[in-house]
Amino acid sequence: MSLVVKALGPLALVEDLGRPGCGHLGVCPSGAADRASHRLANTLVGNAEGAATLEVLLGGLRASVTTDAVIALTGAPAAVNVAGRPVAFGEAVHVRAGDDIAVGAPTHGLRTYLAVRGGFAVVPVLGSRSSDPTTGLGPAPVTVGDELPFGDDTAGDVPGVDAGTAFVRSGDLLLRAVWGPRDDWFTDEARAAFTAKAWEVSAEGDRVGVRLLGSALKRSRVGELASEGLVRGAIQVPANGQPIVFLADHPTTGGYPVIAVIRDEDVDHLAQARPGTRVRFVCERRTL
Repeated sequence: MSLVVKALGPLALVEDLGRPGCGHLGVCPSGAADRASHRLANTLVGNAEGAATLEVLLGGLRASVTTDAVIALTGAPAAVNVAGRPVAFGEAVHVRAGDDIAVGAPTHGLRTYLAVRGGFAVVPVLGSRSSDPTTGLGPAPVTVGDELPFGDDTAGDVPGVDAGTAFVRSGDLLLRAVWGPRDDWFTDEARAAFTAKAWEVSAEGDRVGVRLLGSALKRSRVGELASEGLVRGAIQVPANGQPIVFLADHPTTGGYPVIAVIRDEDVDHLAQARPGTRVRFVCERRTL
């Protein structure tokens, strides 16, 4: 029972919900860049949310299955054909052994998630089946000719889900964040500008992070911090004043001040944002 890969676009990775709790080893959590789409794909085929899916960057995937299977695709919306016939995006689809599955380029967004009933049963590393191409942990990026095995079909019932929830946002983004922990390193004017103005997603982005372009944020002090721990969604501001937002494969530590941290559920939206997308932030104070 496997998915046989016949063609690929820029990148395809096996991902689950990552390997949290390994920061003391210098290992970032990794996992699906857009967790909401990953979870929904699994839900559609009756898997547990942590089952491994295939994260496909900008489409271009063509593959076949060696046995009858149930699949679903979510995230960046794309045309999907099975055995040469169009099928619904964001719904469970029954596929026969030998059928070709073709995923086109998405109309917007970056990452499309393919789930198969039973999940992809690649060998786990540190408790996770996630690929981290930055460090080389987990399965290698998928290549043409790979056979990705399915897990045993012990999944639950396939639920009815509103297909509209399978699509990522298009257009400008408004992201929720909390200030700090180092917002005091910036002037009052810089903090006001951070939320008052729109930022543009640059072409410098990957699963590690996304650089935002806009008016440089000025610091209220000189020098640099000692390295501190980083989390997904942390907005770090280097000396040039242009923020970097960290995503799934972020480093575990960094020395530039973090002005704010995006709420975890909103990081998914930024992980799907193409270059040129305009982003605004609304920030609140962290409460204990």
